[in-house]
Amino acid sequence: MKQLLFLVLISFYCGVYASAQEQPILVTPQWVHEHLQDPDLVILQTNAMQWDYNKEHIAGARFLWPEWLLPNSPETGVYNIPDKKTATTVLQRLGINKNSKIVVCHVRNEVTVTARIFLTLEQLGLRGQVSYLNGGLEAWKKAGFAVSQDIPVVKKGNYKVRFANLIVDKDYVLQALHSDTSVVVDARMKRFYDGESTGNPRDGHITGALNIPFPDMLDSLNFFKPLDQLQGYFTPVVPDKNKEIVTYCFIGQTASVVYIAGRLLGYKFRLYDASLQEWSRKEELPMEKTKKEDKM
Repeated sequence: MKQLLFLVLISFYCGVYASAQEQPILVTPQWVHEHLQDPDLVILQTNAMQWDYNKEHIAGARFLWPEWLLPNSPETGVYNIPDKKTATTVLQRLGINKNSKIVVCHVRNEVTVTARIFLTLEQLGLRGQVSYLNGGLEAWKKAGFAVSQDIPVVKKGNYKVRFANLIVDKDYVLQALHSDTSVVVDARMKRFYDGESTGNPRDGHITGALNIPFPDMLDSLNFFKPLDQLQGYFTPVVPDKNKEIVTYCFIGQTASVVYIAGRLLGYKFRLYDASLQEWSRKEELPMEKTKKEDKM
């Protein structure tokens, strides 16, 4: 009896240990190729237009139009988190199950929207189950792997969305600006951070925010740079990894690139989703431009 109980406990803890194993945040084409026959693998190719997906994709990949998971609203602007019911319907239609191993894949230079899909999937409760294909479809092809035009038949999944707490609002940002345990980071290019005109009601950055420009995270081929290089961008801004980073941009899209880079480095993150599409319109919220002497 004791031996049986021992075996049951061992089986239980092995199961817990296995379920706790997280996928890599970044994966290579070789990793995807080696896991291609894994029945739990779900590859999502994110495209602005389905034409690109129909032309070529990794065999078995499913098409994900960003706005299925990032709806727009006249009240809250561009790229919002969907409600649980809508998100669950979309993910189940894509064949995502509770044990799925998801890989998001971009085409050409569509990095930022695919990074935002990565963050959105983590917000929908899939942290540890979603990876980003470094270099996207171009890297896959350059590695010598084949593409397909076949549209896979997808069985409805069983995943049910449970929200994480990655997304924060303006009140959270205001508190973070005066907190010793948080740093607010603007992920836009420095010229916009400094105050170059953008078409928003107000230019510049959230008063007190620091700057980690999202393009610095990527090389010329749209690969994330090596960890030591990424750390070189983060350390001058957030030297203490115990501090939480609250990041923003224009609409919560390009900040997702900085989010992935920071996740790779072990930082804790939140995203101010409404970003400057909201903040710049509310005149009671503080903004500033970089002083000329600070631009030097």
